[in-house]
Amino acid sequence: MAAYTPMIQQYLQIKADYQDAFLFFRLGDFYEMFFDDAIKASQELEITLTSRDGGGDERIPMCGVPYHSAASYIEQLIEKGYKVAICEQTEDPKQAKGVVKREVVQLITPGTMMEGRGLNEKENNYIASITSFDDATYGFAYNDLSTGENKVTLLTGGFEEVLNELSMSGAKEVVVSSSFDADLQRKMRERSVLTISFEDDTNIQSSYEHLLKELNQDKLRVTSARLLNYLYRTQKRSLDHLQPISTYQVHQYMKIDYYSKRNLELTETIRSKGKKGSLLWLLDETKTAMGGRLLKQWIDRPLINRDSIEKRLSFVETLMNHYFERQDLREKLKEVYDLERLAGRVAFGNVNARDLIQLKRSLLQVPHLKEIVAGLPNEDARHFADRLDPCEEVTDLLERALVENPPVSIKEGNIIQDGYNEELDKYRDAMKNGKTWIAMLERKEREKTGIKSLKVGYNRVFGYYIEVTKANLHLLKDGQYERKQTLANAERFITPELKEKEALILEAEEKSVELEYQLFVELRDYVKEFIPRLQALARTVSELDVLQCFATVSEERHFTRPAFSDDRRIVIKDGRHPVVEKVMNAQEYVPNDCYMDADREILLITGPNMSGKSTYMRQIALTAILAQIGCFVPASEAVLPIFDQVFTRIGAADDLISGQSTFMVEMLEAKNAITNATKDSLILFDEIGRGTSTYDGMALAQAIIEYIHNRIGAKTLFSTHYHELTVLEEELPKVKNVHVSAIEQNGKVVFLHKIKEGAADKSYGIHVAQLAELPEDLINRANEILQELEQKAVSETAMNNDDRQFENDPSDMIEETQLSFFDEPVIKKQAKFNSKEKRVLDSLKELNILDMTPLQALNTLYDLQKKLRG
Repeated sequence: MAAYTPMIQQYLQIKADYQDAFLFFRLGDFYEMFFDDAIKASQELEITLTSRDGGGDERIPMCGVPYHSAASYIEQLIEKGYKVAICEQTEDPKQAKGVVKREVVQLITPGTMMEGRGLNEKENNYIASITSFDDATYGFAYNDLSTGENKVTLLTGGFEEVLNELSMSGAKEVVVSSSFDADLQRKMRERSVLTISFEDDTNIQSSYEHLLKELNQDKLRVTSARLLNYLYRTQKRSLDHLQPISTYQVHQYMKIDYYSKRNLELTETIRSKGKKGSLLWLLDETKTAMGGRLLKQWIDRPLINRDSIEKRLSFVETLMNHYFERQDLREKLKEVYDLERLAGRVAFGNVNARDLIQLKRSLLQVPHLKEIVAGLPNEDARHFADRLDPCEEVTDLLERALVENPPVSIKEGNIIQDGYNEELDKYRDAMKNGKTWIAMLERKEREKTGIKSLKVGYNRVFGYYIEVTKANLHLLKDGQYERKQTLANAERFITPELKEKEALILEAEEKSVELEYQLFVELRDYVKEFIPRLQALARTVSELDVLQCFATVSEERHFTRPAFSDDRRIVIKDGRHPVVEKVMNAQEYVPNDCYMDADREILLITGPNMSGKSTYMRQIALTAILAQIGCFVPASEAVLPIFDQVFTRIGAADDLISGQSTFMVEMLEAKNAITNATKDSLILFDEIGRGTSTYDGMALAQAIIEYIHNRIGAKTLFSTHYHELTVLEEELPKVKNVHVSAIEQNGKVVFLHKIKEGAADKSYGIHVAQLAELPEDLINRANEILQELEQKAVSETAMNNDDRQFENDPSDMIEETQLSFFDEPVIKKQAKFNSKEKRVLDSLKELNILDMTPLQALNTLYDLQKKLRG
């Protein structure tokens, strides 16, 4: 360390505390990085790597980014999962004795972003913490620093349940203790967690003790304290916008595990990992950013409380029946900005005047929203209207204080209105009069000298000056002005009077800017006092936004209000897959019914590939989810039970990261369902067992159906190509066969996409290959092979039937011979036989069959039987 310069020593001392982050070290107008940080940052940011003399034996690597454009570079690093420690100068360089003091003022991480392109306006940016307790319980807390939301729960279903909550939240960063199990950390990374951070301090600090006052368990408090300590330690500032921590239990909502959420494409599609094509994409008619975030939360956590569901449905129905009021509501919501994140930025101290103007414009819409909602004939409308707090004190102050179109910067003035502050008005008057005097001076000096091109200008180095071109210098009298600067084509001069006026103007400008900044900070601090009210308003507005969104989509897509059964019946008439229907022309989509009751617990679905089995299964699940988030559903009639959980096994994909094959993924998802499902659950299994050999797969599929039928009793849709399984309808009373119909026309298959009772007669696999336009020769050869296999199967079936017959009664042998060859006396009597029978008897004697065991005799007889049939 001693070999380096004092400045590099300072850098290394600070860096020692931030080994897992890029240290942005402020030097003048740049953030500089050194050593390994510089090498890695130059690669990640594609910026030039240089070097400098650090006082040691070798030059040290260095790179840097300009201070004014650092935000975009920081965002690039955060998006890649890195952390950035911002190290600022904390004293005036002019007053520094030796190296200027510096310290880290903020650690920016993937889970603590407050602004920038890294924040999707309609998605929360969660950071989570996990605490492992000795009794196999896990504490799970998460926070969105940009909105202040805080939640915590205890999980007892093993680490898989923790992973499920983690994927549900979409947390980009997870905080754990430094001793947290390494294997569990690996599992979190496999679920796409960007960053794992460490925090061992779980002591409850006085600065945030008020946030924990509603928590009545030590485990909840410890888990939350770990996360809060990390936030306060890294952000190093007031976090007054953090909301009181609310607890929740996973069983309060319909449980949709990671696999099912992915397979049903609730918030993103499997292929593109994007929103388009998902249920969220279909539903998102929200008009506000916070409404969009709440919609995603509702889709992730459907309700299971019937009263709460019915309240949402009733309000949606009211909005559907009042078109004009709904349209007015949508128009006003369009003018409401992101109140949650605006409040967060106010508390965080990075709000600017434009943000406060957005806040003012948003609050001005609240009285209109209140009037619209209060006029709706719904018993909950009054409660909504009462919760719509316009915060008039804030609106009034911002209206008086801020100009309508302020600049982005809050330190360069021109943000406060005239008339708001008397002292500021005086400074502005001095500035205005001074500039008027400057203009009059220019006009007067032109007249006095006769130089029409003479001008009075200003720059930051020399202040105000009189500029005369060299061609006109001869018109000036000696000593008329004091020479200040010589240019290529002109000379610049000053006068005592001009410098005196300049001092007055610049003093007024400087004090004006300082005063405006001071007034803005006072405004910000005043608004900060209203943060709890603004957050409560934001929750109400976002809820209204989601409900109007449901009404809008339900009307446009011709959805109907669902009813709920107490006897676990499912009655869906003309059901559709809402996303597929939107992508297709609505007239082309074939609707289908679904009926299940106590005698129809399991539907065994057969039919060709591409016929719509998976679509049918998914639409049943999506209908249930839509109903339980409080939205109308895509059907002409829908009666549903309230499901506690939804499990799916649809599609085939290897899990390459964890090294698991398609079949292993399939079995893990099946295991998850059958070990956690209850009679109130919904299970969708698509082609279970296809990833292994035919007999293995068929055996597993049948065993799974029997297990669900006999032990669980959950409503289950099970699609399969194993036609042999259709006999289960006769063996298991609650299993019913249905199929997706198809017909052949001119050698080609036509999918009708209609669900009908009974089992399908064939799979049409080669027809599907033909639709995919595989080569004609290949198709023809496949048909030949298929015929050979079918003939062979028929032959083997006949032989297997004989096998079973022999096993049951070895005396019942070949019907053609009518010979009981195990009956020795019959054979020895040499009874009258026809010529064919005599040949059989002679052959048996030659083979010494009477001396064989029954099994040897059967095998020998098969060989003979084949010859005879041939």
